[in-house]
Order: sequence, then C-alpha cells, then structure tokens
Amino acid sequence: MKKKSWLSCFLIICFSLHTYPSLSALTTISSNQSLSGDQTLVSKDGNFELGFFNKGNSSKYYIGMWYKKISLKTYVWVANRDDPVSDKSASKLAISDGNLVLLDQSKNLVWSTNLSSNSSNSVFAVLLDTGNIILSNRPNASASDALWQSFDFPSDTWLPGGKIKLDKITKKPQYLTSWKNSEDPATGLFSLELDPNGTNSYLILWNKTQQYWTSGSWNGQIFSLVPEMRSNYIYNFNFENNANESYFTYSLYSNSIISRFVMDVSGQIKQLTWLESTQQWNLFWSQPRGQCQVYAFCGAFGSCNEISKPSCNCLNGYEPKSQSDWDLGDYSKGCVKTNKFQCEVSPNPSNGAKDRFLTKSNLALPEQAQPVVEAGLSEQCESTCLSNCSCTAYAYNSSGCFIWRGELLNLQQLSQDDSNGQTLFLKLAASEFHDSKSNKGTTIGIVGGAVGGIVILLVLVLILVIRRRKRLSGARTSVEGSLIAFAYRDLQNATKNFSEKLGGGGFGSVFKGILPDSSVIAVKKLESISQGEKQFRTEVSTIGTVQHVNLVRLRGFCSEGDKRLLVYDYMPNGSLDSHLFQNSKVLDWKVRFQIALGIARGLTYLHEKCRDCIIHCDVKPENILIDSEFCPKVADFGLAKLVGRDFSRVLTTMRGTRGYLAPEWISGVAITAKADVYSYGMMLFELVSGRRNSDPSGDGQIRFFPTWAANTVHQGGNVISLLDSRLDGNADVEEIIRIIKIAAWCVQDDETHRPSMGQVVQILEGVLDVALPPIPRSLQAFIDDHEEIVFFTDSNSTHNSQVKTSVSTASSQAKSIISSTSTTSP
Repeated sequence: MKKKSWLSCFLIICFSLHTYPSLSALTTISSNQSLSGDQTLVSKDGNFELGFFNKGNSSKYYIGMWYKKISLKTYVWVANRDDPVSDKSASKLAISDGNLVLLDQSKNLVWSTNLSSNSSNSVFAVLLDTGNIILSNRPNASASDALWQSFDFPSDTWLPGGKIKLDKITKKPQYLTSWKNSEDPATGLFSLELDPNGTNSYLILWNKTQQYWTSGSWNGQIFSLVPEMRSNYIYNFNFENNANESYFTYSLYSNSIISRFVMDVSGQIKQLTWLESTQQWNLFWSQPRGQCQVYAFCGAFGSCNEISKPSCNCLNGYEPKSQSDWDLGDYSKGCVKTNKFQCEVSPNPSNGAKDRFLTKSNLALPEQAQPVVEAGLSEQCESTCLSNCSCTAYAYNSSGCFIWRGELLNLQQLSQDDSNGQTLFLKLAASEFHDSKSNKGTTIGIVGGAVGGIVILLVLVLILVIRRRKRLSGARTSVEGSLIAFAYRDLQNATKNFSEKLGGGGFGSVFKGILPDSSVIAVKKLESISQGEKQFRTEVSTIGTVQHVNLVRLRGFCSEGDKRLLVYDYMPNGSLDSHLFQNSKVLDWKVRFQIALGIARGLTYLHEKCRDCIIHCDVKPENILIDSEFCPKVADFGLAKLVGRDFSRVLTTMRGTRGYLAPEWISGVAITAKADVYSYGMMLFELVSGRRNSDPSGDGQIRFFPTWAANTVHQGGNVISLLDSRLDGNADVEEIIRIIKIAAWCVQDDETHRPSMGQVVQILEGVLDVALPPIPRSLQAFIDDHEEIVFFTDSNSTHNSQVKTSVSTASSQAKSIISSTSTTSP
C-alpha cells in the first residue's frame, strides 16, 4: 500500500511538472503557457526578469520587470501600474487572442497589449536582454520582429535602446512618468516628454500640464541647456526624425555598464549607473538641480526648503493631508488647515473672535498672486484679505498689495541671509492664536491702546529703516545667481572673530562659523588676492555657478576694502588628510575606493564639463572634504581662477604642497589640466598606504611609497603589503592593483602619457581596462629596456582608446628617497 501511495505521488508530481512548466529558465511565453505566482520570465543572458511583485507589505501585486544580476532589486517597467491585482497565485499573465494579457483571480481582464490581431497560436512573448518585452510571431525574435514592445510604453525608466518619442501624426508625446511614491508604482505627477511643438527638446511637466524644466533644443551633439553632455563618455545619444515620429534614443559605449534614466518621485530626471564595488546605484546627473525647483513638490500649503531635511514642511496651522504619503516622500497632496477659519464657522461670533495673520519671513512667494489695485496701504491690503473668506494670505511690498485665494503652491523658505526673501502674511483661524486678552477697565484699555499704538508705530518705522538699509546694501552687494554677499562684520560674528580654525593652505585659512539660522559654514580668508571688488565679484559669480555632487558648494562671499572671503558649506567629517594621516576614524577600503572615484568625477567636471576648463592647481588630501555620508567634495577648485595664471606667484604661497607638484609645473612650462592629474595620482598612492608618500614605511625603512608600489605591481609582488596596516588586509586585491596602475599612469613624466580625469573615471568604473604602466623615471625605478606598454583599452573593444609608449632603461634599482624634482617647490 505504501509503495502504491509513493508511486501515485511521483506520478502526480511528474504530471504537475508537465502541465505547469517552470518559466524560470525560459525567455518566451507561448499560447499554451502562462505565468502566475512566483514564476518568472528571464531574458536569454539573464539580464532581466519579469514576474509578479509587490512593494513593502502591500497586498497589491503588479507585473513588472527588474534587473536580475544586481543585488538591489530595481524595477524598470510595470505593466499594470494603475490596476494592481490582489492574488498573484490566482492571477496570470498569458497569451490570448494574439495579445499578452493579465487576468485577475476572477478572470477579468486587467491589462492587455491591445493589438488587433486575433491569431493566438503563432504569437510569442519574448523578454530580450535589453529589458524590452516584445510580442512576435517567432519564439527567437529580436526587436525588429516586434508586433508590440514595452519600449513603446515605458513607465518611469528609460533604458538604453528605448525611445522617448513624439507621434507626428497624432501630435501625442510619449511620457516617462514617475511612480506615485517609493512604495507605489502608480502613475505619479511628474513626467518627461518630447516637446509636441517640435523644438526637439525635452520637458519635465507637473500633472502633464505645468512645465518646470527644459533640456533646451538639440544641436546635433548635446541639448543646449545640458552642457554636461559635451564630454559624456558613457552614453551615445541619437536623434531620429521621420514622417511618422521623432525620437531620441541612446546606447552605452560598453555592455559591461548597467545604467538607466529615471523620472524620479522627486520630480527630477536622474541618470544612474550601477557600481558593483559598492553594490549601489550612483547618481551621475540630475535635473533640475534644486529640489525646490520642482513645481508644487510640497503640494498645497507646503513650504519647500533646500536648507535642511526634510525638504517639505506644512505651514503653521496646517498639517499633512496624508501623513502616510508624507512618510514615503510623496508630498503631492499637500497640507490642510488644522482649524477652520472663523469666517467659515461663524461670520459674527458672540465672543468677537476674528481670523488673524501670521508673519512669515524670508520666503519666495507662491504663484498666482492677485494684485489689488484699490488697496494702497498695508492696512487696506490686510482688510481686503480678511474680508474675503477664500483669501488665505497676502503680501504688501513696494510693488503694492497681493492676495492669494485658495491653495498656496510653490512656497519656498529661503535662508535668513538671502536678499530675495519676502514677507507673507498667512491667514490663520482665530483659535490658532493663544494670547490672552484681558479686560481691565476702560482707562487701562485706552492707555494700553495708546501705548500699543506708539509701540507699533515705532516698530513700523524701525522695519522701514531696516528694509531701506537692506535694499541699499543689497543694491550695493548683489551678485548674479544665488550667492549671498555677506558683510564682513556678519562673518566676524558667525566665526566668533575667526576663533575656530579648521585648517589652512596656500590660498588662506579656513574657520568654522554658525549663521543666525543655525546653519554651519566654513569661511575661507583669502590671502594674496589683489583684484578689485568688481573683478573679484565677477570671478566669484562664475565659480558660484559650478555645481557638482563632488564639489564643495560655494554659498557666498565677502568683498569689503581689501578683505576677500569665501563662504562654503561646512563638511562635518573634515578633510581627507585627517582620516588618512591622523588618529581619526579609519576609512575602510570600499569607502576609500569610492572617495577616489568621487574625486575623479569632481575633477572631470572641472576639466571637461564646465564652460571653461578649470584647473584646480592644488589637488591634495587637505583640499578633499568629506560630508556626513563620506562623499568626497573637492574644495578650493576656483581659487586658482581667482589668483590668475601667474603660477610663479601662486607657487610662492604653496610651499605646504610639496609632493604633489607635477614636474612640468616646477620646470616653468605652461600648465594644463594634466598637472591636476599628476597631483591626483600622488594622492591615490596615499589612499592605498594611509600615509604620506615619503613617510617611513611600517617596517621602519624610508622608502618612497610610489616607487615601492609601482615596483611591487610590476614584479607581481604581494600588493596587500602595500595596504594601510590599519585595514588588516581587508581589501579587494584587484581594486588595489587597479588603483596603483592608475596612479602610476597619472604620475608619468610626460604629461601626454597621463590619462585625462574622464578616462580615470572610466577605468575606476570598469568601463576601460588598464594595462601595466611604465614606471616614471622620476620615481627612479627599473624597467625593461624599450618595453612597449599599452595604456588602457576598452574591455569590449567598442570604444577603443590606446596609448603606447617606448620607455628607456631608467635605473637598475629603486632609490630610497624621492627625487627632488617631483616633490619640492622652488
């Protein structure tokens, strides 16, 4: 009996396997197959996977596609984003009447490809390795055989090979639309489209109606308002234009890169690249840069700020309409009044309570203000808003009276020192004010009223005087862009008379300060800056427009008399040298590798992606600052521009930078961006060893570390012995070798043999392979006579770039002390 039972079970299992074949290894769905439950469809080479998914603890399920080969589950396409199903086991994705359809547990049609064909026997759903699911008459089809493809119906992600197009016949654009929030793939408020007016530019829209960003028109190489594309070495963009449609598409120069464009829930279009070394997505580019530039990001009665987190807060007297949405970063529903206006409850209350106004300062005022011509005085302006129950706020300034009826949108809180800030008077319910109103007799009331009137009059006079002074000061010290022109006395107060010194260098000393709004700043007092005020302000204005995630943000400046100061964001983790050479927190290898990559990206931006090439001239660990997330920020990047190109004078102020100066700089020839590359290479050696290049090694011997490291890699020695001893050998050996090879290439004697910083980024990201470099003669290391070395080659031979050099014999053995030509200032 037991034997028979066992045989029955075996037959049932076999039958089940035959009836419901596993799709985990298949790339197609045919008419006799369906997908349900935990079954998935996988592309041929395993790049992408498609199946049912849900987010968080939600009981809503979607058919979606995600990357299969990366550890962080990242969704790139959702079929039924606005129509989830509740039971993934009873629902199924199948072929029906020549279409790919999703049926719920009740067999109701939830989603379909909506083709008119009714031939189901010869139709196959094929998941391609590009992340494109297609319907075709052939099981081994390509995109060119597609009857229907998901690339024509993107959700929030634009993959390489996909299109964002405009149908010229219907004039309907194709949208790339954000998720509702991080946990809900439903259609969100933000979308990217190709301008239907034929300007060949991309627009980002709120609710598909309100434009708040444009890429500028396509000029054949880049979008006019996206200059960063000029040196984009990862992506290849193409514009196609025919009678039926126009569209942009892009490809990657290397198939080893995983990258995507996303219309993010933040309302920003983001370019992200997967970094295998950190198992994270790296933000490569985003627009618009400021979160508060996103239209209505904080919703009605929400105030946006870029000073602190979170970016959105409800105005006084208001609370989130949906706290759960706010917790997920979805602020679109905005805020609602905590208490109704008195005029909504009872226009003539027996207790005499009236709605009142709360003064909100330093704001960028909301949109859709209505001017009130007849309100010539501030009291009339207030009365106009108070008498209209739909009025929610008013402003009174030199331009007159303005009121807002209904919702307030795009309200932004500015910093206390922003000269563009204005005052808004926000109407609140009488119950929001809790001041006590005593009634102690007519005489006291009259006296109190008189005194109060005098006080109010004095306050108004004082406010007018202060505003007048502010206007005069603003007119005298205004500068283009968002930079703040600080008064010297304000910075003296903020820094407690420059009492807390953070560090110093060739261009001056840096002090810690705290502004009245409690934000922490770093103030640099510049030395040897002789420009006049107008020239200085012009140069600072230019530097202030340079923004990158790996560059320290310039907040403002001071130019009074002969005083020249720059104000930066304060970096809580200090400079890189404190982590490498002092008894500070030891950085693990992964963090060091990411710091090396971040610095390279920052320098690439300065060299290749700004309107004018900016040469840093002083790359060293002291000028690399670390933020709270251990993201590196290149500092002092504009100071060489401020002092000009008189390098002999600059060098006299840079005697503390010994060990990072390129040979050609010391020899007096013209300087190019390759001088920064040399300094960066010297710094890479120090990232590996955790000590100054010329300091004694762990065994007490005095060895110039770059020489030792280059020789060790050349001879196939123990590279772990080169690693900072505090890391106990915990590092990726291949990454150490790659770093040392890059460093050796960066410090080549001939600057033409050095890579550009853009190429360094490609090597660090794994886009390009790096070969064994010749050891520079200045490092006094031995190499084979006339050895021919290949600098770097693309790992996929699709974007090949080779540099070969023949190197003569340098020396029979490495010298123990650094050559003076590469380490000392004149």
